[in-house]
Amino acid sequence: MTTSTSPGPLHLAAATAAQRRVARTLAMEPGGPPTLRARIANQLLRATVKTAWQCAPDSPAGLTRMQRVVGAVARLQAVPPGVSTAPQDLGACTAEWVRAGTPDERRVVLHLHGGAYFFGSPRLYRPFSWRLSAATGRPVLALDYRLAPRHTPADALEDALTAYDFLLGRGYRAQDVVVAGDSAGGHLTLALLLELKSRGTPLPAAAVCLSPWVDLCCEADSHRLNRRTEYLLPAGKLARLGRLYCRGKDGDDPVFAPLRGDLSGLPPLMVMASGSEILRDDARGVAERARAAGVHAVYQEWDGQAHVFPLFAGFVPEGRAAFRHIAEFLRAAEA
Repeated sequence: MTTSTSPGPLHLAAATAAQRRVARTLAMEPGGPPTLRARIANQLLRATVKTAWQCAPDSPAGLTRMQRVVGAVARLQAVPPGVSTAPQDLGACTAEWVRAGTPDERRVVLHLHGGAYFFGSPRLYRPFSWRLSAATGRPVLALDYRLAPRHTPADALEDALTAYDFLLGRGYRAQDVVVAGDSAGGHLTLALLLELKSRGTPLPAAAVCLSPWVDLCCEADSHRLNRRTEYLLPAGKLARLGRLYCRGKDGDDPVFAPLRGDLSGLPPLMVMASGSEILRDDARGVAERARAAGVHAVYQEWDGQAHVFPLFAGFVPEGRAAFRHIAEFLRAAEA
């Protein structure tokens, strides 16, 4: 007597239903109402991350305390089977290689994490980095740049330049490099592009900015209008940090306000944000200014999502769909 190992009708129906759910998730477009999972995630983030940051002192000791809390969360981050990580020493800073499956080693993504320039790390961002590698078919070099309160955004920019020069020295052509950053990392992405342009260094093929904090002075209207609908960032805390970083600096310095820099000549740019977050107008503004400067800029605004919602793609369907949009943008930019 033999036993059949082929799936029965119920198993086939369940598999087909799961495939349809995955297909619907990946097919999501900006403009629709947030899913139930997104709404749940929003409330959890407001009750945990936003509240913890809101209650932390603004002093250097308070920033360090938040770093320790986030560091403890980062130690819990793991990667699924088929994903590899490897450290990379860059001298004054470090980085981490993240590879999902067998990516095309001829191309690479340089990822600059968020965290208001005082927290965050490649390890914290592993759930994001491996999805970015999987979606783009490239290895990701996640930069662990130096953080406040011991360091400044200018130090972070120096580290980003070091990482970019490292990739060119490793044999990557500029047209095979993509730079991606979120929040403060989105600011750092634009500052890096402007600094590379001023130095005459070949620019990367494209850049992706997710919920970028492009004006550290926090002067856009959405910093005021979206305070109640922002699920992750305490507006007052972010503005105070920005003023601290910009103290004594020229308000038009593109390192601190790339929104006011000369964006002409930059590579194709994708900007993604939530319509509910305080950085919405930062994202809108940089996309509009880039287009006015002749840059091919794609802007997506998703309704009712948390700040940098692709970071929560493990739970939020819209986050998973965002990676498809990023991959499609890069394919079009390359073409």
